[in-house]
Amino acid sequence: MTTTAVKKEGPAAVAPAPTVGSHVRNYVSRVRGGDIGALPAVLGLIVLCTVFAVMRPSFLTAGNFANLFTQGAAVTLIAMGLVFVLLLGEIDLSAGFASGVCAAILANVATVLGYPWYVAVLAAVVTGVVIGTTLGVLVAKIGIPSFVVTLAGFLAFQGIVLMLMDDGANISIRDDTLVAIANRNLPPVLGWALAAAAVAGYAAVQLLRHRNRAARGLLTDPLAVVAARIGALALILGVAVYILNLERSRNVLVTSLKGVPIVVPIIAILLVLWTFVLQRTSYGRHVYAVGGNKEAARRAGINVDRIRISVFVICSSMAAVGGIVAASRANSVDPNTGGSNVLLYAVGAAVIGGTSLFGGKGRVLDAVLGGAVVAVIDNGMGLMGYSSGVKYVVTGVVLLLAASVDALSRRRSAATGTR
Repeated sequence: MTTTAVKKEGPAAVAPAPTVGSHVRNYVSRVRGGDIGALPAVLGLIVLCTVFAVMRPSFLTAGNFANLFTQGAAVTLIAMGLVFVLLLGEIDLSAGFASGVCAAILANVATVLGYPWYVAVLAAVVTGVVIGTTLGVLVAKIGIPSFVVTLAGFLAFQGIVLMLMDDGANISIRDDTLVAIANRNLPPVLGWALAAAAVAGYAAVQLLRHRNRAARGLLTDPLAVVAARIGALALILGVAVYILNLERSRNVLVTSLKGVPIVVPIIAILLVLWTFVLQRTSYGRHVYAVGGNKEAARRAGINVDRIRISVFVICSSMAAVGGIVAASRANSVDPNTGGSNVLLYAVGAAVIGGTSLFGGKGRVLDAVLGGAVVAVIDNGMGLMGYSSGVKYVVTGVVLLLAASVDALSRRRSAATGTR
């Protein structure tokens, strides 16, 4: 009789938990492979702020810090919508004047017709949806290139704004709620409360994600890295709220001016919303899929035309929101609202922040970072007394550098096989 020895198997091998050192090495490896993300925008923002702070100490005052937010808000909001279009490798040259049309609708409904502010805001946003749907259908269903369609829109919307404004009239915004959007501040206590809620929410999301990935045996970031992210956000928000809560009024006896501008939480809420849509929903995955390879996405069963139409709808809707903020900041709407450098700055903000012009790569956060860079350049050079011509040249050079970095990083990714 023979006996068969039973070999006892030990516990399954478990991959070693990642360390901070390995996490840093992996990040450096990704950067070398061309996956640089928003790193150039962050570094550029730090350098610009340092240079302007040294050259003009007034750049670091609480009043100027608050002005940066209101100055760049409209462009940032329009850029957030443009990110969706750029993710598909498309372009929307009409976004600037689309915001002007929506602002003109807002002013006419609120001031001329006398409807409440919420009706005017709804009318402006619905106008944006109609504009986006029209552009999207022409691009996706008719097959006209987005460059041609939106260039036609760029020209046509200028005429529509003129017609809505009686060929050059200026319509004032008198509704207190609409004026408050870009000209009023939150109570200091509410600013701290919102900052604390933002940090707590971010911490909950990060820790929950870490726990879920660990429970499924997936690779996770070291807890020290997660804690560092949470700490960095808390530090940034804490310093920002502290500075914004300082008294900014030149004559406190006349009026007090302190607190977080109301437009800041509006941008933050939209940033969280669209980030969730892109990164946590099937729709967002479909957007990236279509942007990466349209034909492959079609064969995978994705309704490519619907995705293409939807990104133009989102873009024009965000242009409407940007137009509302611009009208609020100016306390009026004129035929130039949404014109001049608005479109150029909005596209520049998205690209400078790290969104690729070739499609398939980008985040809504890129628009916020790029918008901050554009606002800092415009604000800092204004404090230094440079003319508008010099501002345009510098902003154009920064945009060209960002596009060059994007092209080089994509080439590097293709060479190393990391994309």
